[in-house]
Amino acid sequence: MRDNTKGGALTEVTFFILLSLYTHKHGYAIMQFIENETNGRLSLGAGTLYGALNSLQEKGWIEPYGMSDGRKKEYVITSEGKAVANTELERLHSLVGIAERIIGGRYD
Repeated sequence: MRDNTKGGALTEVTFFILLSLYTHKHGYAIMQFIENETNGRLSLGAGTLYGALNSLQEKGWIEPYGMSDGRKKEYVITSEGKAVANTELERLHSLVGIAERIIGGRYD
């Protein structure tokens, strides 16, 4: 996963996984959330998703939720993950503001 934590730039997939986990979910529910929220533009395979989940766990941005005892493993975003998501949201707002200023003809 190529997330630039220094600059705050996340991959779109990472950002959507973090957003999906503001409420705990298992892997399939995360895939459904992303596909629904992007109107099918993003569709993750199981291998991609579980690789990303492992990476995000290692970074401390998500963690297992509840007891898995043979059932589907659920995940939830951590406070560190929420801080990363907020930083990305601020970066995206800034990007959109600059683009609107330039594309909207307000740039001299």
